[in-house]
Amino acid sequence: MSEEILAEKVLKKYEKILLIEKKETQKLINGIDEIQKKGSKNRSGDLSSYSLHQADMGTDTDESEKRVYHLNQEMEKLKKINLALKRIYEKTYGICEICGCLIQEKRLKVVPYAKFCIKCKSNEEANHRRR
Repeated sequence: MSEEILAEKVLKKYEKILLIEKKETQKLINGIDEIQKKGSKNRSGDLSSYSLHQADMGTDTDESEKRVYHLNQEMEKLKKINLALKRIYEKTYGICEICGCLIQEKRLKVVPYAKFCIKCKSNEEANHRRR
């Protein structure tokens, strides 16, 4: 079996993994969005589940902020997944965008949308911490 066919099989494997992850991430985003919309309706005049006590209002606000944070995290993940799918279609998937070396398969199994090898990602994080 030639390397080109093997590489194509590997790309197909990760495309499938990423498409499943994309679907799950989109489902989470939709769920959080639905909860936020329901919360907005409650704040816009429906007093049936509106908190009247200050502590309850603070808890509601805190929960809403957590959902927004989680929503942003999931949307960022979705962007990374879409970019990884683009790299698959362009046949550049699995190649570190900094050094050009192959990203280890054990890293891709854990983070299928990774765009840096472990060494470059570690260096990037170290530089980020220094700033």
